Amino acid sequence: MIELKNFLKQHGLWVLFAAAVLSVAMAVMSVFSANSSPLVNLTGILVSPFRAGYTAVAAWFNDLQNYYKDTTDLLAENAALRQQIAKDAETIREAEAAVEENKLLHQLLDLTRKRRDLTDFEACMVTEHAATNWTSSLTLNKGSSLGIEPGDCVIDACGNLVGVVDRAGTNWSTVLTLVDTDTSLGAQVFRTKELGIAQGDFSLMRENRLRLDYLPADCALLAGDIVVTSGLGGIYPSGLVIGSVEEVQLDDSGAASYAILAPETDFEALTEVFVIKSFEIVT
Repeated sequence: MIELKNFLKQHGLWVLFAAAVLSVAMAVMSVFSANSSPLVNLTGILVSPFRAGYTAVAAWFNDLQNYYKDTTDLLAENAALRQQIAKDAETIREAEAAVEENKLLHQLLDLTRKRRDLTDFEACMVTEHAATNWTSSLTLNKGSSLGIEPGDCVIDACGNLVGVVDRAGTNWSTVLTLVDTDTSLGAQVFRTKELGIAQGDFSLMRENRLRLDYLPADCALLAGDIVVTSGLGGIYPSGLVIGSVEEVQLDDSGAASYAILAPETDFEALTEVFVIKSFEIVT
């Protein structure tokens, strides 16, 4: 008891000062935290920076998860869209093919009505055009499996002569056009009934032209006269339009004339043709 009194005498002022400081600190802390005890408030102040860091990390991780989910969903959606686009494109191609086939069938029906002597046609698509200094030909998508043979005449949708089948494979065939130098067939001028031979010529093939040879020296052909197949010999159908006369000239002997013909059909523009597999000979 005596020692406590002595301690208070010696240090009482400092004890009083410390108690005052502690009281003031407790009062200040109470003001800043009305709903928490001073100790709890102090603890909150100390852990607040760590709590903020944890919250920021948690928010970043949550954003990362959402980004990954959104990206995954977008990739899946894009893949599904690409598949749908591919299916739509295939549907469009099938529809276009059906339209082309329907167009060919209508053209074939019209030809059958116009030319009842042409008893059997085969509609074909042109898959290749070849035009060089030595040849002028077309490749078709059908061949011997459908009865197409070398020597068959090929016409366009309007019934104009395109050329003659040269070779036929199982599912393809090659057609020499009218201007090819290996093409030669009997022809007749529709207006005058004069006969000749329509055949390709090296010097004219580049200009997409052919000759009508063996005409009389005094023939009465005019520019624009239509020339058709004669049908003589029964090798080719008669009356197929070959082309029109551009000019008439005397040959080197001066004893005969020849005409330069412009084909009625545009070979480069052809996308579909008809092969005449059989016909009736008209006398």
